[in-house]
Amino acid sequence: MYKYFISLCFLFVFVDTYSQTQKKDTLANKTKDSIVYKSNYGFRVGIDISKPIKAQFDGSYSGFEIVGDYRIKKNVYIAAEVGFEEETTNEDYTNSTSKGNYIRLGLNYNAYTNWLDMNNEIFVGYRYGFSLFEQTLNSYTPNTSNANFGNYFPLSPTTTPQTTTGLNAHWSELMVGVKAETFKNIFVSFSVSYKVMMSVKDPENFKSLFAPGFNRIFESNTGFGFNYTISYLIPFSKK
Repeated sequence: MYKYFISLCFLFVFVDTYSQTQKKDTLANKTKDSIVYKSNYGFRVGIDISKPIKAQFDGSYSGFEIVGDYRIKKNVYIAAEVGFEEETTNEDYTNSTSKGNYIRLGLNYNAYTNWLDMNNEIFVGYRYGFSLFEQTLNSYTPNTSNANFGNYFPLSPTTTPQTTTGLNAHWSELMVGVKAETFKNIFVSFSVSYKVMMSVKDPENFKSLFAPGFNRIFESNTGFGFNYTISYLIPFSKK
């Protein structure tokens, strides 16, 4: 009886040892066979399609913008936008047109964790903006009406254009947006931004009402912007 019991114990120990060895080998094989997904690093370039769409519905506006970014770390991108805008502003007593070029430079941080080999983004970013432009005062009407002095009507409008060149504007902006890879290396993105004007050069005896890249300049020196872009990624490497 004891012999059978001892033999059974030796058999149990042998089976248990063999089972543990098999488990280790299986885990080792799984580790070796695991798939490592790498992300594309490269230069992404595209256009902002919201501007030509706006121009189709707003005859006082025209513009285009080229966008680009370069991935420097897993979740960090150097980003820039370069463009041209022209806007005619019509107010109660003035009609003016601003046009010129601009550039915005900054960084984007991707706060979204992708699954496997996905390459989408929910990002926050910062931009420094700078524009060079000119403003033309197309027409204006001096508001000299004063009922107390019997002058009930303003003077006739002046329609001789007055153009001031060499104007510039500097601003900062914070932005949030989403970017999705719809097809291989093709991305669609939407973002909104909050802008704060740091400095702007005004024409003599008038005010800059619109700065390319910043949009309308209000008394608070703040504004909002939005972008809807399509871009293509030129991959240089995978990490």
